Amino acid sequence: MTSKKVTEAYITKNIITIIPARCGSKSIHRKNIIDFCGKPLIAWTIEHALKSRYVKGVYVTTESDEIENVSKRYGAEIIRRPTKLATDTSSSEEALLHVISEIEKYRQIDTIVFLQATSPLREEDDIDKALEKFFSEKADSLFSATMLEDFCLWEIINGKFKSVTFDYKNRGRRQDRKPYYLENGSIYIFNPDILRKYSNRLGGKIVFYPMPLWKSYEIDSIEDLKICEYFMKSRLLKKQRDNFLLKNIHLIVYDFDGVLTDNKVTLREDGFESVVVNRSDGLAIGMIKEMGIKQVILTKERNMVVETRAKKLGIPSLRGVDNKKEALIDFCKKNDISLECVVYIGNDLNDLEVMQSVGYPVCPLDAYDEVKSISKVILDVPGGEGVVRDFLKYIVTHICPK
Repeated sequence: MTSKKVTEAYITKNIITIIPARCGSKSIHRKNIIDFCGKPLIAWTIEHALKSRYVKGVYVTTESDEIENVSKRYGAEIIRRPTKLATDTSSSEEALLHVISEIEKYRQIDTIVFLQATSPLREEDDIDKALEKFFSEKADSLFSATMLEDFCLWEIINGKFKSVTFDYKNRGRRQDRKPYYLENGSIYIFNPDILRKYSNRLGGKIVFYPMPLWKSYEIDSIEDLKICEYFMKSRLLKKQRDNFLLKNIHLIVYDFDGVLTDNKVTLREDGFESVVVNRSDGLAIGMIKEMGIKQVILTKERNMVVETRAKKLGIPSLRGVDNKKEALIDFCKKNDISLECVVYIGNDLNDLEVMQSVGYPVCPLDAYDEVKSISKVILDVPGGEGVVRDFLKYIVTHICPK
């Protein structure tokens, strides 16, 4: 366990995170901003860094306008990288040295956390745990690694196989073999002087931060992308959802278009509009009512179809609302409900402000990236495909008795 004295030492340090992200990937087009589990790939790494208790600034170095815009949207600061440092032969160390020289023009840097966007399989506390180990062991540099306890590696020399990590003529017992450590590329920590002295991210006293093997996959190919998506969904996102407890939920608010519908409208020649809704949502809303949780539809849409659907469901609707946040605040005051006890399920940019004001922002799978970035739960289905039914699963699983 980290002592209070050592922890306070981290807080006083000028610790920054640098994330290099160039646009010239050959294996996957636009790799750093490709969709990965509902967000641009680089967004996950930016968010990991921003959630650190110790990091004071998060910087993305890139030569790409597109990567810059995405990174800014998720909260990173940008250091524009010269094109000569963004070629296929450019090293990460060259980019890191350039970033340091630019930042040190206006602020001191004590410690650097170097993260790679293509290694997104981290838990929220991995960066802080790595920093704690770095400082507690008084290291000059650190890399994250996986310990391989039974790894039989061969190489070919002059056309002949040669065992490298073991003696195939004298295999011995598996448990007697010495472990090896696989540098996984997820987290590097070092002092700026180490990088300057060695032109390398590692030097001086080197320590490692242990991570399980499944966190060691990097995205360099479409196959890697699929593997990482599997572990992100089955290990990390599932854990976050399992830890998300719905405590004292008194109200669930539904946007209409893109939540209760698939965001499409059928327009007839006579001007009559119709939408498609999901029957399973009606069943789910009825079950939520039985739990004693209030529900309301809140939408900018003025079409009578909203009121018709609300009456069918037996819940109130607020339609034709231009300022959703003000309307929700007024509704909650009239019903004596705290905003902290409100779930808002939205999908579009006009939901952002109101979602940020409630205790539990939730969104469907196909919501805008900005909406996903503030949501505590991203559902497994897109709008109109049973959003309420899918959310009911989380209520049943996680709601705490009053």
